[in-house]
Amino acid sequence: MGNAPTRHQPTTKTPPHTALEERKPTSVSNSFVMANTRQRFSADDIAATHEPFALVGGTIYDPATGRDGIVADLWIEAGRIVSPPADTSRFRQIDAAGLVVMPGGVDLHSHVAGPKVNAGRRIAPQLSSGRRSIGEPAAVPTIHRTGSLYAALGYTTVFDAAIATGAAGIATLELAEMPILDKGFYLLAADDTELLAALDRGDPDTISRLVWDAVGQGGGWGVKVANPGGPAFWKRSRGDHHDLDTPLPGYGLTGRSLLERLARSVSAVGLPHPLHIHTANLGLPGNWRTLAETMRTLDGIPAHLAHVQFHSYTGGDLDADSFGSGVAELAGWFNDHEGLTLDVGQVLFGDTVAMTGDSAAAEHLAHTTGVPWHSHDLWLEGGCGVLPIAYKEKSLIHAWQWAIGLEWFLSVTDPWRLVLSTDHPNGAHFTAYPVLMQLLGDAAFRRAAFERIHPAVRKRSPLAHLDREYSLQELCIITRAAPARIAGLPQKGQLGVGADADITLYRPSHDLAAMFAMPAAVYKGGQFVAENGHPRATPAGRQLRAIAAHDEFSSELNG
Repeated sequence: MGNAPTRHQPTTKTPPHTALEERKPTSVSNSFVMANTRQRFSADDIAATHEPFALVGGTIYDPATGRDGIVADLWIEAGRIVSPPADTSRFRQIDAAGLVVMPGGVDLHSHVAGPKVNAGRRIAPQLSSGRRSIGEPAAVPTIHRTGSLYAALGYTTVFDAAIATGAAGIATLELAEMPILDKGFYLLAADDTELLAALDRGDPDTISRLVWDAVGQGGGWGVKVANPGGPAFWKRSRGDHHDLDTPLPGYGLTGRSLLERLARSVSAVGLPHPLHIHTANLGLPGNWRTLAETMRTLDGIPAHLAHVQFHSYTGGDLDADSFGSGVAELAGWFNDHEGLTLDVGQVLFGDTVAMTGDSAAAEHLAHTTGVPWHSHDLWLEGGCGVLPIAYKEKSLIHAWQWAIGLEWFLSVTDPWRLVLSTDHPNGAHFTAYPVLMQLLGDAAFRRAAFERIHPAVRKRSPLAHLDREYSLQELCIITRAAPARIAGLPQKGQLGVGADADITLYRPSHDLAAMFAMPAAVYKGGQFVAENGHPRATPAGRQLRAIAAHDEFSSELNG
């Protein structure tokens, strides 16, 4: 294990801190100490060097390696976590005592690039940074600001969840301008005519080849389907479809067959992330039945279900009760079938911008709310609908959406199959993640919020009887370890030897929203990039491409 490091506390002594004790924000560069020289160093010193260093005495939460609040040291060299060295003299030693140490956050489902995001910036100027209250981010920040804000929260990896194949080049150029983060995207390959025809024929070899080519040539990480078969209806008649078994216009293919064949193909070609599914009937009353049928269709096939909150509503002609929650039956089925994973798409109250690869759903929402909307599917095989939206505590529908998302989080028994998300910016801005983490980890805080929402929801929602509280370890799982594992990134979301040195240090606090909103320090690939909510360096992150070389079907996947 090597020689134990000799550590020195800062000149100004502070008492030891318990795991959840309040700490005042202090500058990391003023409180961390280079132990082997007894000399303080600044943030600029860290950002300018890639010298080996150690984070000494931090309280580590790392579910992938089984460390749950364990005080230990981390050794970092050349951007990776390494074994404790025999010779520690080469390593700059940084005192992390009293701080919570977690892997960098991984956002498995967000919207940060491509034409839809640019449309979102244009359609809601009233939500721009210049018009909002001081310190509140724009609903759709610039690409550079997006990277900096994510890093300031302790996130180091992000995936855009819906890029049309024809927009892959644009998205790649945009993401190259996003600082700090490693980033990738999922391609809406099933909207392409050639792949849709192959799915209709049921030709597995051709389907697999076209999937491989789409991801390889587009530089994507995985495949996304938004409203399976819906774009075919939209192109032909600007119409929607409301089940998985109606044949697509011009095809014998149904949405159900599309899902099954495409999911099997994505699994067969060995992409790191399973098929990423936004199923039919987004946001409509009674759509819990469609999600239930989607899960049954995928029984035994690896797949990831996106923003399930928006697909879990009772109501409509088939449900005797009015609009409400269908989570209980859905979560029960999900808990019993281990091949599926999901992200929630939590709604939080406030102004934001909705953007979806399901143009029909966007048009329906725009007509319902009376706000202007934008569709950008003229030049692409697939497209998205974009419109502003304001979620309100006293709105019956919005209150149900808020409660249904939390009900999902509190009903799934295995956090390793669950990912924290707001479907940024659809349900809420990603900078609201700390508030969501407190809603999950602090039952009293959640009960107080519950008392403010629409009274009809308070009366009927199962959330009133759910007292579960997420531990710090479980919050670490759903924001780091689980999304990294589900994405197929073994070097992310963990702090074991060989992992990327993407590390976040937090000051422990009972106020989880404050704790997670302002990390003491963030490291990306071993470089010090943020401190107390402020960027300290803006290195270029990597674009994550699943297929290193796509000219042969046997090409290796990137590690």
